[in-house]
Amino acid sequence: MTPLAAQGYHAVIAARVAAERLTIAGQWLTRLREVLTVTANEVFPSEQLLDHIPSLVDEISSYLAAPADMEIAANAAVMEKARELGQLRHQQHATTHQLLHEYEILGEILDTFLVDETERLALQPTVGECFQVQRRLTRAVRVLMRTTVDTFISEYTATIQEQADRITAFNRSASHELRSPIGTLMFAGALLEKDVVRNDPQRLSKVAAAVRSSAERLSWIVENLQRMARMSEPVDGPSEQQVDLRALAEEVARQLNEMALSHAVAIRIADELPTLHADPARLELVLLNLVSNAIKYSDPKKSGSFVEVSLVPGAAGAESCTICVRDNGIGIQEADRAAVFDRFFRAHPHRDHELGVTGTGLGLAIVADCVEALGGTIRCESDAGQGTAFFVTLPVARPSSAAS
Repeated sequence: MTPLAAQGYHAVIAARVAAERLTIAGQWLTRLREVLTVTANEVFPSEQLLDHIPSLVDEISSYLAAPADMEIAANAAVMEKARELGQLRHQQHATTHQLLHEYEILGEILDTFLVDETERLALQPTVGECFQVQRRLTRAVRVLMRTTVDTFISEYTATIQEQADRITAFNRSASHELRSPIGTLMFAGALLEKDVVRNDPQRLSKVAAAVRSSAERLSWIVENLQRMARMSEPVDGPSEQQVDLRALAEEVARQLNEMALSHAVAIRIADELPTLHADPARLELVLLNLVSNAIKYSDPKKSGSFVEVSLVPGAAGAESCTICVRDNGIGIQEADRAAVFDRFFRAHPHRDHELGVTGTGLGLAIVADCVEALGGTIRCESDAGQGTAFFVTLPVARPSSAAS
């Protein structure tokens, strides 16, 4: 056991996390730039917020070194930093999916750091010490994540309540406003039934002017009601943002790296992938399912197994693009291709043991649902024994109707 280890495993790791907080913070910031849809300068747009990253890491190290009965949630300063992060991400119109992913990334970085430092320092902790340190690391990240997400949701809840109050107030006003022009129109309609009005050009002109004025008033009220209806759309529904598809695909590849290594599959991401206006959570789910499927159903008899995400040049018009996720795996029999997007359908259940896979047959059905929600289409081409390709065609820009 090294002299450092004599201090106690948790104390050594806590000291190393504190010493390397800037390195850990830098790794986290680099990964966040790939996950979030804002520019690099907007991830933490001020020096104060930028300082939050090493500060949060430093507080995690303090928690590791603290007595076993001390909770990180008792630290008011670090909780305030987590809350400010939640407020920032709400202002940036992030999604809960992105926010959870931020902390998943931090957890991954800390887990890797723990393993690397234990090996580098030749520490020999007991199994109990390992579990204790890992448990406290996980606990710290989870508490910070919960505080950030709770704040994030509270901000959206406040936004929803503000919108609801505005709609309620407007509806009261609209109800009052509607009575006047409707009453005028009903009165004018009754007058127009009388010969004395129809035969008097001057009075008829006055009634026509009243009808026109009331109709214009009603039109204004209806237009405002339509604006309010657009404002009342769920704010936590699909969040459309500018998405760098290559950065998103690289993140998917990182998430599936261990799975790919275990199956000896190379993940290739093309350089020319476009930027789309889309819901990043749905788009990531599409890529995760397609790439993981390609890995699971790689051919164990082949060398050089791969899955590739690329752009199909000229496959769609200027307003759309087509992305291809292609592999050289076991492929799909022709008779099964028409059903691959059906729920609970599986093309190769008889080969589960051989390939070491399990599944429910929902993955591609989820992909199809997500692609439809994104306003796109998906099709499959496959040669049994040769490989499979999925072609996803998506709009590049936000539909004009959504922008109005």
